[in-house]
Amino acid sequence: MPKVLISDKLSPAAVQIFLDRGIEADVRTGLRPEELKAIIADYDGLAIRSATKVSADILAAATKLKVVGRAGIGVDNIDLAAATQRGVVVMNTPFGNSITTAEHAIALMFSLARQIPQANALTHAGQWEKNRFLGTELTGKTLGVVGCGNIGAIVCDRALGLKMRVVAYDPFLSFERAADLGVEKVDLDELFARADFITLHTPLTDATRDLINAKSIAKMKKGVRIINCARGGLVVEADLKAAIESGHVAGVALDVFKNEPPVGNPLFGMEQVVCTPHLGASTSEAQENVALQIAEQMVDYLLTGAVTNALNMPSVSAEDAPKLRPYMSLAKQLGSFAGQLTEHALKSVRIDFQGHVAELNTKPLTAILLQGLLSPLLENVNMVNAPLVARERDIDITESTNEQVSDYQTLIRLTVTTDVRKRSVAGTLFGGDKPRIVEIKDIPIEAELGPYMLYVSNTDKPGFIGNLGSTLGAEGINIATFHLGRNAAGGDAIALIQVDQPISDSLLEKVRAIPNVLQAKALRF
Repeated sequence: MPKVLISDKLSPAAVQIFLDRGIEADVRTGLRPEELKAIIADYDGLAIRSATKVSADILAAATKLKVVGRAGIGVDNIDLAAATQRGVVVMNTPFGNSITTAEHAIALMFSLARQIPQANALTHAGQWEKNRFLGTELTGKTLGVVGCGNIGAIVCDRALGLKMRVVAYDPFLSFERAADLGVEKVDLDELFARADFITLHTPLTDATRDLINAKSIAKMKKGVRIINCARGGLVVEADLKAAIESGHVAGVALDVFKNEPPVGNPLFGMEQVVCTPHLGASTSEAQENVALQIAEQMVDYLLTGAVTNALNMPSVSAEDAPKLRPYMSLAKQLGSFAGQLTEHALKSVRIDFQGHVAELNTKPLTAILLQGLLSPLLENVNMVNAPLVARERDIDITESTNEQVSDYQTLIRLTVTTDVRKRSVAGTLFGGDKPRIVEIKDIPIEAELGPYMLYVSNTDKPGFIGNLGSTLGAEGINIATFHLGRNAAGGDAIALIQVDQPISDSLLEKVRAIPNVLQAKALRF
């Protein structure tokens, strides 16, 4: 039975999802890092919000851990690179708090426009400063939305309802999508130049870090107001302070900060600044939604292999998981077959999906094929980190899909290029779910792979099969299946033999000594 640790507060309904699906769930909130490190090795899953820090140190101790589930969108508290390297799937819930966060951005925009927090504080203090708070209307103003994903799109919709003009920047926003949203797609510099209000809804990456800085602020209109409900690292807080003091920026509203909780932040105490303590997702509806979603996602992964909203591996829906399962077995066998035969540095890998398999989600198949290929060559390679490992070693990965059916209704072909040779292997499914090798080095051959296999490449000459059988028999090796293929009479030939016990190194040397043998390898599956 899988076991999950819940180290941040989730709703009782979310905890019950684990229990109802047969997963043991321990709720232990408020753990110190050393306490978490001491117990994490016992768990297959870790469910968190923002309080728990999943560091590389914690992950190194998590020897059984398969998945970290973040109830929310931000994963700044998870060492994603370390998780990927160790093969731990990291999931979040990017859509559970979208409306809540978008509404908070709109609320902060109103607060800036009408100075509501400041007026509220003085009124509570008994001061009637009616003439002090001269606001600005939103109607007719231009809102610049940086990042037009799920949350940004909702902000656009709400702003259009307020009769604002909306310009949007997002490198992944197409002109067609912008037209559907009713916004104008512009580049970032144009957005800075035109916007009266700017709201940020982009993830924190190397490309977006410190996006709002002295240089970018200089491109903005005098009197601009800036809202950030995304990530604190998107803005240089000291540069915002200087721009407010100079009068270039009229106001700033921040729900997120570079360091949280913020201490001694340079923007604190400025009356042009509205601050909230990371409340973007803080509604009862959103907190419940993300907790339930992450519980369902983690359960599906641990029980069925379905992957939803993963940040470091391809998604596999619960509906697709059973369809993909036999193909996953085939892909892993093909990769392992090629990997065990590879004796030189890999340069490139080509994966061709043909027929019915080309209609499926092939990304997980590529990942598990790479796992099979690299595992005989490297340690600690799994489906999650295999693509990363390949990239780190400058192995060029090419994929193609073709739904047209040829000799087989479905086919996966793997072509591996090393420093000295190119080798291909292809496989299909018999009976819908039984993996079979059907081609090696362009030579047709039909073989089922068993636990112990002997692969022999040879020149097609009379007497070879008898010699090989005699050599195996003399060593007491029982043959389970014997598969042969050749490209032409007297040409290149292949023998793929399933045996009942492991092939020793000494026996392998005897096989290699048989006349006309070009290569002999013992394989394990």
